[in-house]
Amino acid sequence: MLKLYTDAATKGNTGIGGVGVLIVNDHDQVQLHLPLPAMTNHEAEFHAALAGFDYLLAHQLNTGLVSYATDSKLVLDALDKRYAKHYPALLAALLERTDQFPNLITQWVPDRVNQGAHQLAQQGLREAEQQ
Repeated sequence: MLKLYTDAATKGNTGIGGVGVLIVNDHDQVQLHLPLPAMTNHEAEFHAALAGFDYLLAHQLNTGLVSYATDSKLVLDALDKRYAKHYPALLAALLERTDQFPNLITQWVPDRVNQGAHQLAQQGLREAEQQ
């Protein structure tokens, strides 16, 4: 089973940010970190999820069993309900991607379980601060 973990970090609630994506497949890992322009933490969490699913789709890793874990209750609830009052465009973009995963399991995880993606998001934030 392939495991996807995502997280975001922002400087304040509406500051620059970073995205962290950790993909674990058997004994292999892919680590991604990207800077983000100024946005809310919730928007950054959606962008983290988008980055993760974009990577999987670009590498055709959507056919097997995929477990997606995030510490963002907002993103997970939006995916489960297929509704996000304040972020309809971001949710639509995310659903466009997740709908291409026939065997997707989503789960909320506490921060301590998401440390790999969190550290990568911090790296993305540091990159954003240097731009």
